[in-house]
Amino acid sequence: VAQSNNHAVAALSPAEVEKWRQDLRYLAEEMPRRHKNLFHTMTREQFEMAVKRLDERIPTLARHQVIVELARIVAMVGDGHTGIQGIPFDPKINFRSYPLTLYHYKDGLFVQSADPKYADAVGGRVIKIGNATAEAALRAAGELVFHDNEMGIKAFAPMVAVMPEALHTFGIIKEMESAPFVFEKGGKQFTLELKPISRPTPVGHGTNFMKPSGWVDARDGAKASTPLYLKDPENLYWFEYLPESKTIYVQYNGVQNKPDESIADFAKRLFAFVDSNPVDRFILDMRHNGGGNNYLNRPLLVGLIKSKVDERGKLFTIIGRRTFSAAQNLINELDKYTNTLFVGEPTGENVNFYGDPARIELPNSGLVIRASTLWWQNMDPRDRRKWTGPHIAAEMTSEEYRTGTDPALKAIMAYTPKKELAEAMLEALTANNLELAKKRFWEYKNDPANAYLNPEGAVNTLGYRLMEMRRLEQAIEVFKMNVEAFPQSANTYDSLGEAYMNAGNKELAIKNYEKSVAMDTSNTNAVQILQRLRQQ
Repeated sequence: VAQSNNHAVAALSPAEVEKWRQDLRYLAEEMPRRHKNLFHTMTREQFEMAVKRLDERIPTLARHQVIVELARIVAMVGDGHTGIQGIPFDPKINFRSYPLTLYHYKDGLFVQSADPKYADAVGGRVIKIGNATAEAALRAAGELVFHDNEMGIKAFAPMVAVMPEALHTFGIIKEMESAPFVFEKGGKQFTLELKPISRPTPVGHGTNFMKPSGWVDARDGAKASTPLYLKDPENLYWFEYLPESKTIYVQYNGVQNKPDESIADFAKRLFAFVDSNPVDRFILDMRHNGGGNNYLNRPLLVGLIKSKVDERGKLFTIIGRRTFSAAQNLINELDKYTNTLFVGEPTGENVNFYGDPARIELPNSGLVIRASTLWWQNMDPRDRRKWTGPHIAAEMTSEEYRTGTDPALKAIMAYTPKKELAEAMLEALTANNLELAKKRFWEYKNDPANAYLNPEGAVNTLGYRLMEMRRLEQAIEVFKMNVEAFPQSANTYDSLGEAYMNAGNKELAIKNYEKSVAMDTSNTNAVQILQRLRQQ
């Protein structure tokens, strides 16, 4: 399929239609054959139907629309290592960009940097792109992002949302050569007509936070010094000692050796420094780390396990939406073998995941599809977590970026050890203070720092502990809290039903077991208990 630098929307010739159909057929045949398990998130029928629909539509599409639709099909696989290679940066693809970099902050989608011609938009919130709200544009863009979870989409959908070829295919804009963007800044909304440019080359490991040369950034003019996380994001690994707080900050941006220093040598130098200096706090920042060679992580892991900082409240690991692949494997090992506290956002990778992609080159267009060939499982095979969530949630706002504030570092520096929730609740209940136990439960549940911690299991265990101690009234109250906090969980009703049964309240036991079974028909134990209760 010939590539042209003419970006006008032109119909494909009959010969081009046939070549794209050949490429689509090749993709449809090779992906199931090469991928380790292509149908782990979609069915074969869904895949084949999507291929059939595109095959029928190719004669009505322009070149860029065919590529976007191919990318959409490949992204249906639902793993972050399977996708069209180089989209949109590969010259074979030749897609462009409106001259903005966007970032999805805690408070919305904002312009992080821009070509000086559009400096007025920098720092502004994106309200609309073409005829779509910012939220709708991100949802559409997310369909092209190869990802394991929502954090992967959050990292890369903003890049697709400024891609004219994608926006045109989605029907969000009518004309690619000039597109209206609506921004809000200083309480006022305004519209700018943006013209596309050749796609800027991605910058280093900190792509989400790095601006192309010559562009205006939201941090320009900020009085604060450059925060540590932005100090040297293109350097694969480095550390800095903060003597005032006796803190060592380590940024680990890629799992690959430098030409002049291997990760193993870096680890030796790092832990020699730790051993010979007063260190009360060790911070490992992996929020920019997109992975590399899994087998290079070991020296850092072993060094941390053996070090004096491997204590709860001394060792912290910053994670985020771009923590991925070999970086996720190190996160898994840290989770299993160290006392680290994770801070920041959830990772962009499942804890067990598909990886090590094979290269599938389409015969006519030359586009390259990457398809995962291995299942990386270094956590329990029953562990279905879609990410590693932080113990302390600290997601950045647009204002924090602008002022150079790092919410993750701020949360770490302010950290003070606290009792586990179940322990704090049991302490209150032992003093016969049910209201204090409830207060501690709801404060924990509603604390934004605990956004990714689920206390359901710990509270459920506390309820059973109280039952074993024959404190049935307190157990019932604890299980009732869990039901109120997690009304979609069949297990909370099951536990409450058991507590009522043990307390001799047959009517409420039946009521709660019925709710549990209605939500989870596979709960055969609850079904059997219900039968016995009804016969009594």
